[in-house]
Amino acid sequence: ELTEGTGLLSGIVDLFEEGAAVGKGVLDVTGRDVAAFCDDLIKDSKTYADIYQESVNQEMNKAMKKATDKKK
Repeated sequence: ELTEGTGLLSGIVDLFEEGAAVGKGVLDVTGRDVAAFCDDLIKDSKTYADIYQESVNQEMNKAMKKATDKKK
């Protein structure tokens, strides 16, 4: 689950390599507001808390289903 972000990291590296290949500096690639650039990159990414909450919910659903099945 924690390796989900490696595609994003790889994409960022590619972006900077392409920029460097055409002679662009870092700020030419990111723009002057680096924080906004970073925020935009991760805006649709799940956080660790999101992933953890999903796993907790799945375990809870399994436990509830198991308890319901025992009652039948």
